[in-house]
Amino acid sequence: MKIYYPATPTNSDAERMTGVIPADKTSAPMPVVIFFNGINVGIESYHWLAVKLAEANIVTVMYTHVAETLPNVIGLTPSIDLSRVKPETYGSGATCPAIQPILDSLTQLNKDEKSPLYQALDLNNVILGGHSAGGTVALQNAQFFEQVKAVFAYAGHTMASTMLGFAPGTVLNIGSKSVMLMRGDRDGVIAASRVRYGTDEQSPDPVEKTFDEACQPSAGEEAWDVLLQGANHFSIVHPLDETTGRFFLDMEMTRPAEEIRNEIAGLVKLFINKHVRGQKLELQAEHAVIRKK
Repeated sequence: MKIYYPATPTNSDAERMTGVIPADKTSAPMPVVIFFNGINVGIESYHWLAVKLAEANIVTVMYTHVAETLPNVIGLTPSIDLSRVKPETYGSGATCPAIQPILDSLTQLNKDEKSPLYQALDLNNVILGGHSAGGTVALQNAQFFEQVKAVFAYAGHTMASTMLGFAPGTVLNIGSKSVMLMRGDRDGVIAASRVRYGTDEQSPDPVEKTFDEACQPSAGEEAWDVLLQGANHFSIVHPLDETTGRFFLDMEMTRPAEEIRNEIAGLVKLFINKHVRGQKLELQAEHAVIRKK
């Protein structure tokens, strides 16, 4: 587990020897994002986003987990309990067994007077976020944790795999909390994966379908569908390891990668400031088509 947070050096000998620097508590307690990586994408590829969030006084937690990504396939995964993602079990509880231990660890760090994060974390305002399969994990699990107030995903959706026993075209419920779905109009990976869900190229985009069918925000909550122009499946990843994952399926970006990343980070910060910090803001981006409900 790795935690990104704004820090204030005291220039003590202990800091120089350990590299551990206490949190800057100017904005404490700070909301916490638990971010889930995509399949076979290392957490270092999302370092850039965690740093930008820390600069905005938002703490981010990421972790590395090796396990089944699909039945009998081992790889880097956000941690998915496949037994909870079946027609007869989905909705009965969290599909990600890593979330509760992470929350427990954060609680301990927040209570420990010797911790660099002592009283720095607002654990009543947690946000789940993720990329690709990690986005799916975020969407599936927000409903099961009271302290989770909002959820965002890039290239993540809840269309269910027929390999797990679901009927073709099934979209899984994601609860009623505020949600932001981001996607690129150059995503070749999702387009090439539709066979998993028993759909074809003429079927609606899985992220779009998730927004239309699975997002049912309760009173006071909102759902956002953000289509980023010129972005592909891996636009959120930097640096991109082209030897892992399914990079070869993706389409070329038609805008500068850094420009797209900055837009993604800006949207995430706006979303958190609006739906967790209660600031009166509207989600907007220069190169995006945005729907709200």
